[in-house]
Amino acid sequence: MCDPEEAALLRLEEVFSSTLARINSHLLQPLLLSTPEPSDLWGWECLQLLEQLHTSSQRLWEVTEENLHSLRERLRHPDSVGLESLLLLHSADQVLQAHLEYIDSYTNCMVLKAFQNAAKSKIKYWRAQRKVVLQFLSDVSSQNTGGPVLGHALHQPLVHHVQQYVLLLLSLGDTVQESHPARQLVVHAATLFGNLQSYMRQALDQAEDTQALWSTLSDRLRNELYTPARRLLQDSRDISVMVSPLRADRVLLFDDALVLLQGYRVHTFDLKLVWVEPGKDGYTLHVLTPEEEFAFCARNPQGRVVWQWKVTQAVCQALRGKKDFQVLEVGPEPPEPPSCRCVAYTFRMGGRLCQATYEGEWCQARPHGKGTLKWPDGRNHVGNFCQGLEHGFGICLVPQATEDKFDCYKCHWREGSMCGYGICEYSTDEVYKGYFQEGLRHGFGVLESALQGPQPCKYTGHWERGQRSGYGISEDRDRGERYIGMWQADQRHGLGVVVTQAGICYQGSFQLDKTVGPGVLLSEDDSLYEGTFTRDLSLMGKGKVTFPNGFTLEGSFSSGTGRGLQTQGMLDTAALPPDPSSIRKRQLGLGAFPVESRWQGIYSPFWDFVHAGCPGDLQEALLGFHIQSSRELRKSQEYLYCDRNHSKDSMHSIEDILEELLKHREPKALQQYLKKALSNSLHPLGKLLQTLMLTFQATYAGVGANKHLQGLAQEEVKHHARELWAAYRGLLQVALQRKGQALEEDEDAETRDLQVHGLMLPLVLPSFYPELFTLYLLLHELEDSLYSQGITHLSLFPDTKLLEFLDVQKHLWPLKDLTLTNNQRYSLVRDKCFLSATECLQKIITTVDPREKLEVLEKTYGEIEATVSRVLGQEHKLPMDDLLPLLIYVVSRARIQHLGAEIHLIRDMMDPMHIGGLYDFLLTALESCYEHIQKEDMRLHNLPSRWNSRELW
Repeated sequence: MCDPEEAALLRLEEVFSSTLARINSHLLQPLLLSTPEPSDLWGWECLQLLEQLHTSSQRLWEVTEENLHSLRERLRHPDSVGLESLLLLHSADQVLQAHLEYIDSYTNCMVLKAFQNAAKSKIKYWRAQRKVVLQFLSDVSSQNTGGPVLGHALHQPLVHHVQQYVLLLLSLGDTVQESHPARQLVVHAATLFGNLQSYMRQALDQAEDTQALWSTLSDRLRNELYTPARRLLQDSRDISVMVSPLRADRVLLFDDALVLLQGYRVHTFDLKLVWVEPGKDGYTLHVLTPEEEFAFCARNPQGRVVWQWKVTQAVCQALRGKKDFQVLEVGPEPPEPPSCRCVAYTFRMGGRLCQATYEGEWCQARPHGKGTLKWPDGRNHVGNFCQGLEHGFGICLVPQATEDKFDCYKCHWREGSMCGYGICEYSTDEVYKGYFQEGLRHGFGVLESALQGPQPCKYTGHWERGQRSGYGISEDRDRGERYIGMWQADQRHGLGVVVTQAGICYQGSFQLDKTVGPGVLLSEDDSLYEGTFTRDLSLMGKGKVTFPNGFTLEGSFSSGTGRGLQTQGMLDTAALPPDPSSIRKRQLGLGAFPVESRWQGIYSPFWDFVHAGCPGDLQEALLGFHIQSSRELRKSQEYLYCDRNHSKDSMHSIEDILEELLKHREPKALQQYLKKALSNSLHPLGKLLQTLMLTFQATYAGVGANKHLQGLAQEEVKHHARELWAAYRGLLQVALQRKGQALEEDEDAETRDLQVHGLMLPLVLPSFYPELFTLYLLLHELEDSLYSQGITHLSLFPDTKLLEFLDVQKHLWPLKDLTLTNNQRYSLVRDKCFLSATECLQKIITTVDPREKLEVLEKTYGEIEATVSRVLGQEHKLPMDDLLPLLIYVVSRARIQHLGAEIHLIRDMMDPMHIGGLYDFLLTALESCYEHIQKEDMRLHNLPSRWNSRELW
């Protein structure tokens, strides 16, 4: 069975559907037939609004018909079709939306007086249709005609219909039990249409007020402010307010904008970008907008409350993008609009943002959060903002005069200027990667031009206020020349070293990019010149040349175009050839550039970060970011929204890094943690190491691979190990402080050296090893050449002959270990004796860790003793006289290339605590073997005459 309320709903919908059909056919369609004059813009706009009203009316009729159909189905089959099947209940929002569209269209026509204009345009027709129009009205006198009557006829049926909806739905709700499935639907629909009833009254009142407002304004002001959907919410003529400092004559609050009128000037403020704050005196209301700040001062506190309430409510409504159902009048406090919003705005006033459009997040009328700034000239900035200024990571594109050319700045910003780490790609194909301060290159950075550019060059070093200053490395690829040294104001200034592709090295002083005063010049053949030079490094003035054979030439030198080098002096040929070790001591840069000050631009940002407590918002500015750098993508706007990627297995935030650090303080765990941290470019320690590797390669790779720079490189690696250990300790201290704990007392020198050489240096050395070992190879090239000749000749000996030649006592020969075939003799066997020791020693080249190399040497010694003990049948400790020839035998059979470079690297990098111990003794023994093999009596042509070369085979 169906309730009487459902039957009443059916009758109500039938009447309303019929009324809507007649309104469309008798009222709206005739209105659309009146075409205004082509020059009547106002008339054309009225016609457009009437067309929208007709469309909304048609949509409302269709929804009413659908609801009517569902009601009929319900009444025909009450037992099988439930109450919840009614369109009005299960799709109440859809029905409501059709009503709202009609109300909005109607009030838009009402504000523009579209009904009055339409009635005037066809006055004779409407007089003939007067009786038809009055059929839709119940409360209008029959004496009234024209636009007002037409307007009432188009909205009165809707008002009556919604009123009956509310009554019938409330009555239906009383009849439906609490447990009924449709109970909540009925309550929801009754609430919606109850709100709609209030909204309709509010919408009509606002439309009447807005219509009255337009008649009080001049044509110019009306044309500037009018939009069909705009509604007046408050006028300062009704509740007076004074505006300061703008001195507005009149204040108008619309549902989308706040307007101040100053004579003929109009200030319009988008409500989405209006923030209001009450003053402390009870009379004042502060208003914040992107480019203006002003205050409303009411005559009394009540006036201020009304304005604050209505402005706040209007802002909330504008941000939601839809009108409220509740009536706008003073009552309970409205919900506060969010302080952070996301809106687009174009700046109009002067200043750096003039004509720029900002789209993104705002807070208190200032860009704040993520956003995009675009200028008319094509300049873009995408990134983070704080209180109206670029702050945090951002990407800025600056177009150049050349078409499709941009300067692209991917950087961290602070208070509107680049500050922190950045990557800048210039339209000239130059790329800068490094640190900024106040918009200028400052601190450590690398500037590199394209290889195919007209002057390919690269600078790696320190900057001050946008200029190269301090210690830095520059490479001129055209000239094949590298400068290592001091800079000032973008010029070489101070002590410096020049290395050329031809192997020539110069060390001296520079001033204003030119050499000045005495210097040292080393040639590829180890000739040494000490004296004065011209500005382009030509020999000039007094000097002394020391030749590789020991001869010296001392006197005056000069050179001219086409004349070659001229000299007048004394040639001394009595000197003996210099010892190779004295040539090795010719190391450039040592003492000229204190290792502690070379790369302070890398360590300083890290220590600033640590001393600040490792704040998370500065982490990326210190560590840099991972971002695609395709120059093709840079031309696309999509590139501006790129994401800085972090690898999945990395430790993301500094909080995670510090937390992880505290978990790995035990020695074994610490070693694994440091190994992982140093290999992770997103970890502070890994970032430091990665940047130091870059500087090391820029200094010592390629042209810089010169034997006279070995000492400079060696002390740099050791210093980096010490500094990285100190960096770890600094992070540990911050991690403990965050837990309310304190770091143990400062390490003493002995403990620190133990950790640096025993823990950090082995982890750091592999990163620098290729370039460092190359320098050792070059420095000991002559010795290694003699050693290789000795090894080549000794390899021709069979085992017994070699043991005999080395004076190894025969009772120590491990001949019983050899298994011979019938056709073999002991005297012909090679590479079989002390095989385990030989294979063990060969492992010395499989690691870069000096300690591990020494351990290999110790194991080799152990294998030699084990073999001898097995031969003697008892435990035997070898004295030095017996050990040295056996070790020479093993070294000659191991055939290790570049053994001299290996030995000297181990000696320079070994832990000082091993000096004087077993490892020092074993390394000294290996050095003796190396030197012995170089001697002339190890060469084939100097073999004893008692040996017949045929016997070697």
